[in-house]
Amino acid sequence: MLLITPEMGAKDILLKTGILKQHSDGTLGIYHKIHPEIIKKSCCRRAYVRGAFLGGGSISNPEKTYHLEFVTNSLEYAEDLMKLINSYNLTSKVIQRKSNFVVYLKEGEQIIDLLNIIGAHNALLELENVRIYKEMRNNVNRLVNCETANLNKTVDAAVRQIESINFIKEKVGLKKLPANLREIAELRLNFPDVSLKELGQMLNPPIGKSGVNHRLRKIEKIAEELRDS
Repeated sequence: MLLITPEMGAKDILLKTGILKQHSDGTLGIYHKIHPEIIKKSCCRRAYVRGAFLGGGSISNPEKTYHLEFVTNSLEYAEDLMKLINSYNLTSKVIQRKSNFVVYLKEGEQIIDLLNIIGAHNALLELENVRIYKEMRNNVNRLVNCETANLNKTVDAAVRQIESINFIKEKVGLKKLPANLREIAELRLNFPDVSLKELGQMLNPPIGKSGVNHRLRKIEKIAEELRDS
């Protein structure tokens, strides 16, 4: 801990750094804004944000959520700090939390930018690693969900096709179908788990996925007409 006594010039330091202000009657008061004299240079602005973070800042566990904040008890100061942070093309905002005012960022990329501004490079790298891992995990989950949805559609279609073929078989017999439809119907019954593309390759001559789908749709339509008759 660094201790500066009145004899060592504590008052002058607090006045020069804009923490205290002196009224016309000689009394002292708290200056609830950022003194423009101490943030004139780029290096000073960065140092000020760094000090503000060390004094009243925190960052949440990035594994759960992205959130960095500065807590202060003055709205004027919070708004000044927000403007200073946003001068770096960031979009921090101010909210009131009980008797305090909070300047916060909630986007991972912007938090990384702010950590870079204040020189917290080790924390920046750790957060970047977590962010990349989360994005990869989310992408994998999206792909898995997409594949699962497509698989469910394929299974549902196959079940529906087999039900239609069995209905025709019981109602009038598959021999009543045109040769091309009867051929694909028998293949679907014998190979219920294969894809449309694989069914098409089993035909002689082979046909594409769209051709198989067209024939199976015709079969489903025939089954529908038989149900309605």
